[in-house]
Amino acid sequence: MLLPDLLKTHARAGTLEAIVLRPAYRQEVRRVSEVRALENLGLEGDHKTLSKRLESKRQVTLIQLEHLAVIAALAHGQATPEQLRRNLVVRGINLLALKEAQFYVGEVLLEGTGLCHPCSRMEEALGVGGYNAVRGHGGLTARVLSGGVLKLGDPVYLGDARLG
Repeated sequence: MLLPDLLKTHARAGTLEAIVLRPAYRQEVRRVSEVRALENLGLEGDHKTLSKRLESKRQVTLIQLEHLAVIAALAHGQATPEQLRRNLVVRGINLLALKEAQFYVGEVLLEGTGLCHPCSRMEEALGVGGYNAVRGHGGLTARVLSGGVLKLGDPVYLGDARLG
């Protein structure tokens, strides 16, 4: 099998486990059970969506649920979706494999645009060393190619993926 074919192969679809919105800059985040993804903008109710210019590469941020335990261990504490301020928490699929790929979360088509690197706020959220605890585990940024409603439990998969 050639590398391009291997990159499209996943053992199974992932699952959307949490949706986190940031209603205003530096304000507390809130979890919701569903949200509307707006084409070329981001998530309705997220403050970044209101301030983004069209075609931003950082419309939605995603993190793997499996990485929260790693970050917590490295930060000597806990790491919650709220602390990390990522919009979508998924499990069961390697987000790095979705970088620079088009993929679905439920009915919404996203495109991975890059890695979601930590910011200095991780020191506030996780304590001393929080920034470095998140490095390499911060998730992915994405752009909304086709909008719709995201709901907890939605599958996460490549559009043309073959599942094993």
